[in-house]
Amino acid sequence: MQTTFTIKTEQREALYDITAKVSETVSQSDVISGIVNVYVRGATAGIMIQENWDLSVQKDVVNLLQKIIPRGIWEHDRQDGNGDAHLKAGLVGPGENIPLINGVLGLSTWQNIFLCEFDGPRNSREIVVTIWETA
Repeated sequence: MQTTFTIKTEQREALYDITAKVSETVSQSDVISGIVNVYVRGATAGIMIQENWDLSVQKDVVNLLQKIIPRGIWEHDRQDGNGDAHLKAGLVGPGENIPLINGVLGLSTWQNIFLCEFDGPRNSREIVVTIWETA
């Protein structure tokens, strides 16, 4: 099974919790055991599994990436000013795999799935959710 959904981002760089939308897709699939792949289409965003308890970890992720990959010093900035966004997305990666256990995402208590926006705001970021059933 495969489906897509979109979300709007409000900031240039931020993490957006998409766990509920992914869980909704899983519940509609009727798959009990398998793998769920969450993938963002676009070269300046990523998907990350991260702590969900408070916003400090999410802000720390953004701050760390801003410190190690600053804006405005990359060759690609001459084209459209977002060289840092491409590099951050490359480090984080476009997708994550999550086990499907007894019909639910196999995340721990403190884990959620986040879209990492590095070149926002965007009216639409497309997320592809693919579910593979295992025997």
